Amino acid sequence: MNDLLAQIVHHGYVVIFFIVLAEALGIPVPAALALLAGGAAVASGGLHAPAAMLVAVTAMLLGDSLLYVLGSRMGWRLLGFLCRISVDPETCILRSAESFYKHGRTTLVIAKFIPGINSMAPPLAGSMKMPFLQFLGLDFLGACAYALAYGGAGFIFRDFVATIARGFRAAGHAVEIVVVIAAIAFIAYRISLYWKHRADRIVPRIQVTELAAKLQSEYAERILLADVRSHGYYDPGADRIRGSIRLEPNNLSEEVKTLPREKDIYLYCT
Repeated sequence: MNDLLAQIVHHGYVVIFFIVLAEALGIPVPAALALLAGGAAVASGGLHAPAAMLVAVTAMLLGDSLLYVLGSRMGWRLLGFLCRISVDPETCILRSAESFYKHGRTTLVIAKFIPGINSMAPPLAGSMKMPFLQFLGLDFLGACAYALAYGGAGFIFRDFVATIARGFRAAGHAVEIVVVIAAIAFIAYRISLYWKHRADRIVPRIQVTELAAKLQSEYAERILLADVRSHGYYDPGADRIRGSIRLEPNNLSEEVKTLPREKDIYLYCT
């Protein structure tokens, strides 16, 4: 914290810009901490408030716009990449999507305050073909709220921020040791979860040509096709594979209770 505050005091807007931009792009860096330190620097006279606000908001909009464009072109391949470090990438995507669908477009206004959703909302908006100007307007409101909240907190509690910085400096190596131990424990925890759920990552798949051949054979009567495409890719008027049924992906626990057990069920998604 002390080093970050010192860097912001000496290098000012450049440090804030790149830290905020990195978080907007999904890199796990403490943008909120940088904004807090930036607010404290404004209070001490080291930075100018309008310039610091402009730098932070611009960095967020640049990072989010890039993810929006990539999301519109790559779809859920990008979301899968962003969720790669998750124990269950598909669940990571579905939870983010569910939050987006539940709150609608306003998710972009509050996304910055929700860990995990902050990096997922822009590419989700792009993959769902939200008009760019609409996305940019809502994202601008969210970026301003985020920068004002943490920058304002740093400005108001500048003495508290300075006290924390002095505490980190006084603690010295003890803090570094605690951080290293915590990092090792976290890595070990993630590895244990990955190992525990490794079987869940193996999803049986079938080639389209193989399934098509089965549908043309006497085996066809034993096959049930189910459409589990997510919202934004599916609506009541969307075309489905002939003979398939619709399953709501966010309500699968209830939907599966109605499925016949004597048939082989094949799912297709986005």
